[in-house]
Amino acid sequence: MDTTVKMAFLPLTSPAVAVHPRAVGGGEEIDLAQPRLLLIDDEPALADFLADAARECGFEPVITSDDSEFRETFVADRPHMVALDLGMPGMDGVQLLRFLAEQDYRSPVLIVSGFDRRVLESAFRLGEALGLNMVGPVEKPVRLQDLENVLSQLRATFVT
Repeated sequence: MDTTVKMAFLPLTSPAVAVHPRAVGGGEEIDLAQPRLLLIDDEPALADFLADAARECGFEPVITSDDSEFRETFVADRPHMVALDLGMPGMDGVQLLRFLAEQDYRSPVLIVSGFDRRVLESAFRLGEALGLNMVGPVEKPVRLQDLENVLSQLRATFVT
């Protein structure tokens, strides 16, 4: 594993939260009052929890619960950031990573998942190999402080 990947998986309890250096537009700054965060999770309570944390950190969350709704929403109104779960009924989060790469998406992609750490690391590396700006991941069960640390650090990369 190279140094970049090792840094990307610092424990979220440490003061340094893992955010890819190209987290927003390959180093470009985006002037946004409230960047839109598109999230997909099949668990309504967790989706609401993630959306509330995103709102508290200055994002405008948009919740989707399945693959087709996510894709339609993404294409209709391209978000400034994406948060996705890797494991949902009837779909594979890796397919969504490939979809985002096909869309030439360059904004942050945050994985929030309950999969084993090795699976998260593999998905993270795949996302990077596909050219995505991967951040996190945040493991389920999600701790509010960990999630807010990641989101606040990302929010700070957007110029207001």
